[in-house]
Amino acid sequence: MKIQGKMFMWLSLFFLAMAVVYGLWSKEPVGTTALVLSFGLSIMIGFYLGFTARRVDVGAQDNKEADVADDAGEVGFFSPHSWQPLALAVGGALAFMGVAIGWWLMYFSAPILLIGLWGWVFEYYRGENRTQ
Repeated sequence: MKIQGKMFMWLSLFFLAMAVVYGLWSKEPVGTTALVLSFGLSIMIGFYLGFTARRVDVGAQDNKEADVADDAGEVGFFSPHSWQPLALAVGGALAFMGVAIGWWLMYFSAPILLIGLWGWVFEYYRGENRTQ
């Protein structure tokens, strides 16, 4: 995690330098503001990663002698049979179509989105999958 923090700190310095050069050269406030905000975001992420790296164990990415297999392990639990992402996708597609077609379409997409989100969050709190 330490190397990622250093990468984001170097990236933030690059964004700051580019914001100064772009701001002086173009005199355009929107792009300069975007670069300054990118600087702020990358320095926050770099500081967080560096701050956290001091409190956790050294990972395989910080060891120069490590192999790829040293960082292998369980990534997480992924539901193999969930239908809830389909409901969220349909609701999201209708919501974005509502921006182009008309805001009235949001009345139909909001319940589908809420049902999909509710079902996905509470999928393993009820039914046959309750104990997983």
